[in-house]
Formats: sequence, structure tokens, C-alpha cells
Amino acid sequence: MNARIAPAQLQPAQALERISQVWDEHILPQLTDYIRIPAKSPMFAPDWEQQGLLDAVVRNAADWVLAQKIDGLALEIVRLPGRTPVLFFEVAATQAPSGQSVLMYGHLDKQPEFSGWRADLGPWTPKYEDGKLYGRGGADDGYAVYASIAAVQELKRQGVPHPRIVGLIETSEESGSRDLLPTIDALKTRLGDIALVVCLDSGAGNYDQLWLTTSLRGMVAGTLKVEILTEGVHSGDASGLVPSSFRVMRQVLDRLEDSATGRLLPASFHCEVPAERLAQARATAAILGQEITQRFPWAHYDCGGSTAFALPTTQDPVQALLKRTWEPTLSVTGAEGFPALQDAGNVLRPYTAFKLSLRLPPLVDAAQCVQDMKALLEDNAPYQAKVTWQGASGANGWNAPETSPWFEDALNAASQAHFGAPCGHIGQGGTIPLMGMLSKGFPKAQMMVCGVLGPRSNAHGPNEFLHVPYAKRLTAAVAQVIAAMP
Repeated sequence: MNARIAPAQLQPAQALERISQVWDEHILPQLTDYIRIPAKSPMFAPDWEQQGLLDAVVRNAADWVLAQKIDGLALEIVRLPGRTPVLFFEVAATQAPSGQSVLMYGHLDKQPEFSGWRADLGPWTPKYEDGKLYGRGGADDGYAVYASIAAVQELKRQGVPHPRIVGLIETSEESGSRDLLPTIDALKTRLGDIALVVCLDSGAGNYDQLWLTTSLRGMVAGTLKVEILTEGVHSGDASGLVPSSFRVMRQVLDRLEDSATGRLLPASFHCEVPAERLAQARATAAILGQEITQRFPWAHYDCGGSTAFALPTTQDPVQALLKRTWEPTLSVTGAEGFPALQDAGNVLRPYTAFKLSLRLPPLVDAAQCVQDMKALLEDNAPYQAKVTWQGASGANGWNAPETSPWFEDALNAASQAHFGAPCGHIGQGGTIPLMGMLSKGFPKAQMMVCGVLGPRSNAHGPNEFLHVPYAKRLTAAVAQVIAAMP
């Protein structure tokens, strides 16, 4: 009788060496070209179809994937009428069919430019410096499709058996993934039974270990507008009698937020933190300490010969983690109705409009919050001003399912092999709408939600960078986790 031959096991050192070479020779040049293309998400580029830039980055990625000549790979660009394109690929299983698949996810659409970039940098001007690739979208998360394919390549190179692998790379994530659900519906029969999701659109607590995202906040966004006049008037003539639209705006926002503490007032916008997440926050706080708050570019100034820095809402590491992952928070991300400072004369403005962004706890229903806010903000306006809450949309957060023993072991083994430290667990304050969809559609799937957005990587803001050494190790870790699937 012939002895059974054990399947090949992934060799971590070889994997990292080869993947690093692929990054240096093939992925970095591709991402450099990608950063040059201002492929803004449709929310920020309503004429995206006419621009053709989203199509361009998808086409470039598709050409690169096909050029890798991976055995068993099929690819297509899915274009539903009026919807942004989605890159869909599948790699046939090399092990005995189990009917289960791995889903690899990323996106290629980008946030807008924002201001404040370093003089030698720019959103569409890639620059590689000290292991960091600067430019919009490289880390958030144009690298995802290339890292995914590089991980699959390494499994193939080492002859490691793997299940069927499918990939979804969308171009409307920064607009709330508004075009992804119809595409998933169209592809539903082709996705298969998803046992593992690898989402590379998240963050890292540091660059010293693998980080698994355990929760994501939801989001509500919309425009709050206060109108008091039909046109601007002389402030000396009208002020004191005509109420300032800005003051009315402040009063209306006071219904939503305690400005002294930042706490959102509606009880329905809050939820209890699960015991497991609280325990993980304590463990992560012990690892990161003050780095949790120090990672941000705080304003500073000279104060009597010493430097004074702006302060966070809390200095306690555990509370800092919970505040940015399990508490609702209001941000004003844009304004209208204000002239530029150099053009601001003595005129009482007719209206004030704010773009509001609310981050919601993972277990709070975003659609209900949108409705609650309309009544809260619009009803019984001060001075009978015209107050409108318009263009509002919401996306639910996500709380990770229970971790299977094989998955926990695989994460720790991959982190030890490629970083020399165990896997960390951290909630993230951002929103990935797809994760909630997938958890509902595939409730038994394990979720490897991770990414390269570590300290000061500054996605959405100025000087965004991709930490290339970390990205290489993360790619190798992804390959190792897939190889460990039972």
C-alpha cells in the first residue's frame, strides 16, 4: 500500500522573500501609476462615467492580474447599467472540492484631494521615501487587489493546496458601496459558499504585528442647512434683529450633541459594548499605550519656551480605543454659505450649511438614525428658520462573528512567523459597508479584516502613505492564513 503524501505546507521565510520581491519589482510600479490617476469615488465625481477614471484603474488592475498568468484564474469586469465597475476574479480550487470559497475584497475608488499636503507631496504625485509610498489611495486601498493576487501566487509557487478563491474589487466604497449590493446580487450564484473573507481595507494598531479588525462603526452623512434670509444684508443694519444663521445652526446642533463633552444626546445612538470587545480593548491598550493618541498630528505652539500640544478627549488608553470604535461621534466635514476670509465683508449671511458625518456604534441601526435626525433637527426651528436635513444616507457598522479555533491559531502563527509577535485585536472607527452584508449572507464565514492603515498613514487626509514593509508582511500573512484553512 502506498503511504499517503501529506499536502505541502507554506514555508513562511520563503513566502516573505518571494512576496517582497514581487512587491519591489511588480506591485510598487503599478501602485505608483495608480496614484497618479485621480479616480475619485462617484460621491465626489458625479461625472465619473464621462471622466472614465474609475474604468481606467479597474482596467489597469485587470490587465496586471491577467499578466500574472495564474493557473485556474478567470477574470471579468462587471458593469451593470449606471453602476460603477467591479473587478471579479476567481481561482479554481486545487484541493478536494469542499464547496467552500475564500472571498478577497478591496476597492480602487479614492477620496478627494484634501488640503495640507507637504510641499514636496501631493495626492496625485506619488513619492517613495523611507519605505513609504505617498499619494492618495495607495493604502486605502489600491494595494488590495495586487496584494491578494501576490498571496495567491505564492500559494501556487509553493504548491500549497487551496480552496476556490474569488475576488471582488469595487469602485464605490468611498461612496458607501452604493453600487456593490446590486453587483453582488448579480454574482450571487458565482460567489459560492464563503468560508473566509479577506478584507484588506482596514487598519493596524502599529507596524509590529498582524492586526485583526474586530468591529467597524456605522455612519450617517448628510447636509444640515439653516436659512434665515433670501439674500445677504449689511450686518450693521440687520444684526441684532435678524438672527445669525450660524447661531441658529449652533442651537439646532445642541439638540444632537453636548458641545462641552462631544457626547451625542439621543440614547438610541448608543449601544452596550460587548464583554469580549471590552476585554480586547484592555489587551490592546496594554500593547499600544499612549501610541493610541500620539499617532495623530496634533496642533502645537510655543508656550513660554516649551511646546504645548492640543489634547485628546481622554488620556486613558482603554477609553481612547472605545471612544473611536464604540461611541457615536459627530464631525462637521464641510461647510457652505461662507465666503473666503479675504472676501468676507460686513454682511450678514443668508444661510449656513454643514456637511455632517456621524460615526455610529457597530450595533446601532443607521437607517433609523437617519429618520430620527430629520425630526430632531428640523422640527420647531428657532425663529421659524428654514432648517433642512437633506441628502442623508447611512451604512451600518459591523461586529465580527465568533472566531473559530483554526482561524485564531492561523492568525497568531502568521503574525509570529512574519512579525515575531502575536496577532492583535482592534476595533476600527471607519466603515466598510460590505462587511455587514457578508456577515448576513455568510453567517458562518470567518472574517480576516485587516489592512495597512497604521499610525500616521492618514487615509482621506494629507500625506497619505502606504507602509511598504508592513504591506509585504501582511501579504505573506494572508497567504499563510489561507494555507491553514481546514
